[in-house]
Amino acid sequence: MPSNQNSRTRTRDRNNVLSRPEFISLNQPLRGVNSDSRGTSRRPCQAKHQASQSSEHSQEPTDNANKDRKEPAKLPEEDCMLLNPSFKEIAMNSLLAIDICLSKRMGVCAYTSSSWGSVRSMVTLLALTGHGLTWIFGTIVCLTRSNTLAGQEVLVNLLLALILDIMTVAGVQKLVKRKGPWEMNPGFMDYVAMDVYSFPAAHASRAAMVSKFLLSHLVLAVPLRILLVLWAFLVGLSRVLLGKHHLTDIACGFALGLLHFSLVETVWLSSSACQTLISIGTLSWSPFY
Repeated sequence: MPSNQNSRTRTRDRNNVLSRPEFISLNQPLRGVNSDSRGTSRRPCQAKHQASQSSEHSQEPTDNANKDRKEPAKLPEEDCMLLNPSFKEIAMNSLLAIDICLSKRMGVCAYTSSSWGSVRSMVTLLALTGHGLTWIFGTIVCLTRSNTLAGQEVLVNLLLALILDIMTVAGVQKLVKRKGPWEMNPGFMDYVAMDVYSFPAAHASRAAMVSKFLLSHLVLAVPLRILLVLWAFLVGLSRVLLGKHHLTDIACGFALGLLHFSLVETVWLSSSACQTLISIGTLSWSPFY
């Protein structure tokens, strides 16, 4: 019986196709696979470390790619172009460009080396007549020398109008922070009067308010009235010639000065209120006696 079984197994092996020499390699395991499996079984820590390093290196470019997708590169504002602007924006930009161009061309007294630099001192003196400190100091001097109640009433209201004009213009200039057409540093008097920026023009606002105030409350001849209006116009123009303001700054300054005049006329202080303010200012007020 055992011999018969051995003979049968031999015949089976002969008849088996995989037992042929050309197919023996298919039945044997690969040496590289066994060696790798042995190596991994011997050094599992090293394999884990290599796998973690490879995963970190693979995650770095993906993280950078995600950051690039989330945070696109932002171009500076001067390199960006607004497509399909509205008609209003085109008109505003065109008017601003014309304003800047004309203001720079009219700044013929901006420096001593300018085309009209020889008359710069005269233009500066004309602009000084519209300075806030000049008018406040002059109004206080006239108030101390005035002996009539009507004159004191007009001067006190004028002084309040000047203070209102300075504070309002300084606040608007601080909000807008527009610079003049020419690069110039403001002087000491400008810092004192809080006239540092360009828009709106403080001298123009003051000249318009003062001229309208004097025309309404003083009895003047026709030539003097014409000279007063011409003075207000020349004060505003002098600031453009000196390169301090744009034309639009002067126009808005004139409008703001007329608005200040109408506001002062609305809240006009009576003679008794003016006398109370004068007594407080001169420290001669005695309400308890």
